Amino acid sequence: MSEENNFHDEEQLEKSYDSKLMKRLLSYAKPYRIFFAIALLLLFATTITDLSGPLIMKRVIDNYLSGYKGYVVFDSDPALPIENIIDKATFKRVSNVTPENKSRIYSIVYKEKKVYLVRGIVSNTSKSGNIIKDPVKGFTFRSGNNDLPAKLLNREQIKVLRHDDIDAVKKYSLFFIGIIILGFLMNVSQIYVLSYTSQTIIFNMRMQIFNHLLRMPLSFFDKNPVGRLVTRVINDTENLNDMYTNVIVNLIKDISLLLGISFIMLRLNFKLALIVLAVLPIVAVSAAIFRIKARAVYRSVRTAIARINSSLAEYISGMRVIQIFSREKENFAEFEKVNTDYYKIGMREVLIYGIFRPLNDLIAALCLSVLLWYAGGDYLKGMLQFGVLYAFINYVTMFFQPINDLSEKYNILQSSMASSERIFMLLDSPTEEDTLSLPCSTDEKSCFKGEIEFKNVWFAYNDEEWVLRDVSFKIPKGHNLAIVGATGAGKTSIINLINRMYDIQKGEILIDGINIKNIDKEFLRKNVSVVLQDVFLFSGTINDNIRLNDNNISDDDIIKASKYVNADNFILRLNNGYLEEVKERGATLSQGQRQLLAFARALAFSPSILILDEATANIDTETEALIQNALSRITKNRTTIVIAHRLSTIQHADTIIVLHKGKIREMGSHNDLISKKKMYYDLYNLQYT
Repeated sequence: MSEENNFHDEEQLEKSYDSKLMKRLLSYAKPYRIFFAIALLLLFATTITDLSGPLIMKRVIDNYLSGYKGYVVFDSDPALPIENIIDKATFKRVSNVTPENKSRIYSIVYKEKKVYLVRGIVSNTSKSGNIIKDPVKGFTFRSGNNDLPAKLLNREQIKVLRHDDIDAVKKYSLFFIGIIILGFLMNVSQIYVLSYTSQTIIFNMRMQIFNHLLRMPLSFFDKNPVGRLVTRVINDTENLNDMYTNVIVNLIKDISLLLGISFIMLRLNFKLALIVLAVLPIVAVSAAIFRIKARAVYRSVRTAIARINSSLAEYISGMRVIQIFSREKENFAEFEKVNTDYYKIGMREVLIYGIFRPLNDLIAALCLSVLLWYAGGDYLKGMLQFGVLYAFINYVTMFFQPINDLSEKYNILQSSMASSERIFMLLDSPTEEDTLSLPCSTDEKSCFKGEIEFKNVWFAYNDEEWVLRDVSFKIPKGHNLAIVGATGAGKTSIINLINRMYDIQKGEILIDGINIKNIDKEFLRKNVSVVLQDVFLFSGTINDNIRLNDNNISDDDIIKASKYVNADNFILRLNNGYLEEVKERGATLSQGQRQLLAFARALAFSPSILILDEATANIDTETEALIQNALSRITKNRTTIVIAHRLSTIQHADTIIVLHKGKIREMGSHNDLISKKKMYYDLYNLQYT
């Protein structure tokens, strides 16, 4: 069913990063560099707010919540008994002990849900020492061999002593809330600016790709499946959207976050920072293994997706044939095989990601455990503040998030490289664009007469596989030429050559004495209308399908053309007339109705040359009679080429050409060819005897 090599070639990716491709991708972002700069500034500001949170909490914990050490007595005699000092002194907390304030240092001790004021410096007040109550001496704080005077504090005294701490906690709480809100607003702004910029770039890229496709030669579409081209415009550009949104700027954020966290941890506590940073080599090895495994499975997944999409599209498109020949079970079995392959490859991908992310989480948990074991001992010994320990725990949690994000960005980058390679391969394909002049500077319709001449034309779709061989003929302006011959004789190829859907290898094709290679293609095709056997209708209204978005064609022109080809009768019977919605490919209309619309479409553009390619081959006798009735009017004063198997439709042609194996075997009027009793005569007898 599906050729694996084709899919493999389609999804092949040798490099996970290509500097040339990246440079070209960044060129699309260059016009929006101001927006990227704004997003980058907002990103750095957001990173600062993210990093500042644990530092604020550390300061609040160490300086205020746990800030019950180092209270100094002011405006009071330090020799006063501790029972009287609380009512006659002003306290202020300091962090450093000097000879001047050493005799006036007081500490606050929390024991058994009670609060005591202790004269002197108490290390690790919440953990070491005991409060001793003596009926004579009162309370004493005993730590080792030292007994320090102590006083039990009531609620009001605690408020007096910790008034500044309470105020500071309130202020920092409001400041912390402000930082969170500011960070949220900047993050939302950064996401909006970045998303707007990325979507704009992708919008422009999609328009560029589609515009490029519109100018590609018909031979390009012969070699490239529709599904593949749709993938270029939709899926591949969406992959690039992920890169512009999640990689280019956010990669800088992840790196900035890692560097910022590392710098802050080194400043807070060098030894603890080294413990955390020591796991980086393990993470690097894990990431390297993941990249190798992920790259291989990624390519397999892309190939499997291409295969399953192609198979599904093929089966759905051919559902009529499948059901007519009762091949449901066989096609189900084939699809099951393709789907099973995709399932197995998908499970391999899940397994790789399922190991890598939990492995990083395991490394993070082990790092946190070692940190708690080492830092917890220092804290219990009074060598580490609790706020520092709290900040480290937060930073370790934050530290591994960008590492995980970097692995995801690697996948996005790899996908983007593959998509960009395929997109640029398409954009680099040569188009039909030319800069030739129009054959005249006056009104297009009046200056294009419609005389056609083939001079020794040789043509092949593939090298040396000649479809037309030394074909020569001339059609005067306003004459009617019919071409007949067996299937594969080259009839349709002549049509494709007149409007330069393909270019010939040898000879010349002249219109009004001018080589069509020297005529602007847009001008040429505006003056040549083609009605094909298989009519293609677009989603939209009847009007839209006749006008084809040409605003120069008015509604009156559409109605006039429809009446001229006898299409007006069936159109008016529709519920909404000319505004009736046409379903995909005109599924709700009959073959004959679609054919009449095609004639109306061709006539609405008022061409100088009209080509009918088996236009009446698949319609009923009644509709054919309607079309034949209109043909005499449509072809009047207009050069017409008719390709037909039904000889009854071309008997009145001015000239009939009989093609056989790419060569002209006979040429002349109907009566002339009948009288010669050669190939045309035989074809005529086959149909009427």
